[in-house]
Amino acid sequence: MSITRREFIQLITLAAGAAAASPSALAKALGPESLFRFDARGNITLLHTTDTHAQLVPIYYREPDTNIGVGENEAQPPHLTGRDFLRYYGFRPRSLEAYAYTSEDFLALAKEYGKMGGFSHLATLIKMIRAERNGKVLYLDTGDTLQGSATSLWTGGEDMVRVLNHLGCDAMTGHWEFTYGESRFLELLKKMNFPFVAQNVHDATWGDPIFRPYVIKSLAGLSVAIIGQAFPYTPIANPRRFIPDWSFGIKEENLQAVVDEVRAKKVDLVVVISHNGTDVDKKMARRVKGIDVIMGGHTHDAVPRPMEVGRTLVIASGCYGKFLSRLDLDVKDRRVRGYSYRLIPVVSAMIEPDPDMSRLIEQIRGPRRKELDEVVGITEDLLYRRGNLDGTFDELICEALLEHYDTDFAFSPGFRWGRTVLPGPVTADDVYSQTAITYPNTYKATLKGSMIKTILEDIADNLFNPDPYRQQGGDMVRSAGLSYTIRVNGGAGRRIEDLKVRGRPVEPEKDYTVAGWASMAEQSGPEVYRVVLDHIREKKRIKVRHEKPRLVL
Repeated sequence: MSITRREFIQLITLAAGAAAASPSALAKALGPESLFRFDARGNITLLHTTDTHAQLVPIYYREPDTNIGVGENEAQPPHLTGRDFLRYYGFRPRSLEAYAYTSEDFLALAKEYGKMGGFSHLATLIKMIRAERNGKVLYLDTGDTLQGSATSLWTGGEDMVRVLNHLGCDAMTGHWEFTYGESRFLELLKKMNFPFVAQNVHDATWGDPIFRPYVIKSLAGLSVAIIGQAFPYTPIANPRRFIPDWSFGIKEENLQAVVDEVRAKKVDLVVVISHNGTDVDKKMARRVKGIDVIMGGHTHDAVPRPMEVGRTLVIASGCYGKFLSRLDLDVKDRRVRGYSYRLIPVVSAMIEPDPDMSRLIEQIRGPRRKELDEVVGITEDLLYRRGNLDGTFDELICEALLEHYDTDFAFSPGFRWGRTVLPGPVTADDVYSQTAITYPNTYKATLKGSMIKTILEDIADNLFNPDPYRQQGGDMVRSAGLSYTIRVNGGAGRRIEDLKVRGRPVEPEKDYTVAGWASMAEQSGPEVYRVVLDHIREKKRIKVRHEKPRLVL
């Protein structure tokens, strides 16, 4: 069934007095009827969100200007940005799609179209689709959902469990969820009204599964197996101390065995909800037979069309609640005979928030709204994180660390989560969205020059190794006081050149002082959000020094 403009407006009323977008922006967004049209098809609908990082309310989020693919993924989705992305998918510059999917003209378009996401707006869309496709809908989430905001940090992830329960989530898997620790996560598991599935998490000593590997759902006379694939490198990317008794990994052979098991039960559809990252999902789809759909997360890629890998559809649904994936499937004789797909931009100013979800969000945020809404300073720059090599918010974090510790240089990890802040007020909520982790303590350390290069080489190899199974996601570590050239295709140990600290060539045997945060080892320094908040309050007005590594492809 197609949704016309008139029907859409009837179903989702324009938010009265919405200040986030101008009337011209809303009219422009509604202009092309195809934006909200969906050709309903078949007998099953899968809805998907991922990597929302606990952002309950609408936000700005700038997509990367650089997302480099290597090996067979060079210049292939999801490694297309800017104009290349628009040309590949046939979107117009300065359109709503250009705003949603790229960093092109971001500041101007952000002012025109407004914020995106918000769980009360997602709830409206999910309810609408469930009403349209009565009894045929599964809503799935692939993790990085219970972490990333102040309220999730303060409640130990429980705020988002309440939200997913309210949405009627049908299954999820995870990654950052595990950084609350084994004990706390098992407490959260008991509060979930939906299954948490992960075929690749086992007891590190005995090999017993920690979670259910899959769940089988029945709807519209069909059976759907939902298999979980948690982030395989959790003990490497995050401190091992949080999950000392659990083993992770891709565990491809085990996944194949699980797929074979559910196929033997004569299920009609096999869906993997994965937190591998898109390139890993694509490789896994080639090697594990019998998967119909992979709903993926981790790398925050927003891809407007499914990537067809053999008979498997690989879906990448973006992040931060900016999008809701809708996949309609025509399933017959245990085969997918056809599909329709749309990655729906969640334009907050155009969607009436669901009142029940709005009340729940107010219960969560309301008691500490004054603290969250505190304006701590003004930024003259667009503050963003996402990009393979740089991010202005991380440069702000590095400057705060440099000033606090008075070191030669500073590091900030290449996380991909963290909302974008337009020039103007910076709130405490904005800072927490970049820093709210369970190991936030800062530190000062001494490194040999040779070790600085080794660290950068290791991170570069993780990001640009041509074998997707050797990539752990994330972006290059951010720095201040440090400069270098990165040669993407230089090979392991040969990518970092012309390394300098404070403009002087790094000497291998010389000691250098470094400040940082999010250490794998326990640290005793003040929490990074305290350091950054104090820095902004003291400066009052922020102008970031943009230091970007030199890139050689």
